[in-house]
Amino acid sequence: MRAFFAVVILCAASLLSTVSARAEDPIDTTRTMIEEQIKAFLKDDAETAYSFAAPGIKAMYPDKNLFFAMVKKSYEPVYHPGNYAFGRSRSIDNGALIYHEVLISGRDGRDWTAIYQMTRQADGSYRINGVQMMPDADSKGI
Repeated sequence: MRAFFAVVILCAASLLSTVSARAEDPIDTTRTMIEEQIKAFLKDDAETAYSFAAPGIKAMYPDKNLFFAMVKKSYEPVYHPGNYAFGRSRSIDNGALIYHEVLISGRDGRDWTAIYQMTRQADGSYRINGVQMMPDADSKGI
C-alpha cells in the first residue's frame, strides 16, 4: 500500500513539474504579453500597454501618454487591429531574444506583418523591445 501511494505522489509531482515547465515557456509567455498589450490598446488603456515596454522604449518615451500617442500615430494596425494571428516565432541565444510574427488585418482592410522583438530582462521577465511594421503587399484577400 505504501508503494502505491509513493507511485501516486511521484506521478503527481511529475505532472506538476511538466505543467509548470510548459507554463514558463518563453514563446508562450511572450505571445501572451503581446496579446495583453493589444487588448490594452483596444481598451485605450495606456498604463497597461506601457507596462509591457522594455526599459529602452521607456527611456525614449518616459511617459505613458507619450508612448500611447506614438503608437496611435505610427502603429495604427497594432493600436486597433481588425483581426490578428500569430505566425512564426524564433528564440535566439537561449531565449535572450524572441521574435514573433503577428499577421494583422487593419480596420481599413490592409494587411500588415508586425515583427515583435522581445528581450529577457535581468530578472528573467520579458518586455517588448520594438515592433517593425511591414505592409503585406502580396495579400490577395479572401
